Amino acid sequence: MEARRETPFQRADRNFQELLAELRVLQTVVQILFGFMLILAIQPRFAAASGFTHVTYLIALVLCCTATALLMAPVAYHRTLFARGLKPEVVRVSDRLARGGMVALFLAIVASVLLVFDLAVNRFVAVVLTVCVATVFVLLWYVMPLRRLRQLQLADDQ
Repeated sequence: MEARRETPFQRADRNFQELLAELRVLQTVVQILFGFMLILAIQPRFAAASGFTHVTYLIALVLCCTATALLMAPVAYHRTLFARGLKPEVVRVSDRLARGGMVALFLAIVASVLLVFDLAVNRFVAVVLTVCVATVFVLLWYVMPLRRLRQLQLADDQ
């Protein structure tokens, strides 16, 4: 693989721009999910839902709020440390925040799917379908990229 000819600060600037582009996609998902979660609680049918549904809703809402905070935090962190020559640190911290936000978003999506399925079908089917959805996310968001990373590391070691 050919290395880029850039200084550490140029690399940090490029990495931060790429991270911000990724965060825009995730933030859109979080905003839509968050809006859905807020509207759900004021629906007439929701008031008559089971205790399990209400607890699942609260967990999903808290996870959605957590994902929102974590995925927006890199912008706040950057704004606070702007023009201090700390871009590599900003990129490192922002990467961790984004990863945490993705985990929270994944869990919020899974909890939201369980919530909707529990309202739409019986609980057993809801759990089975939710496990299927969670499996797809785990495979695409974590297993596939980590597997490729491992392949690259093995190739570099040879």
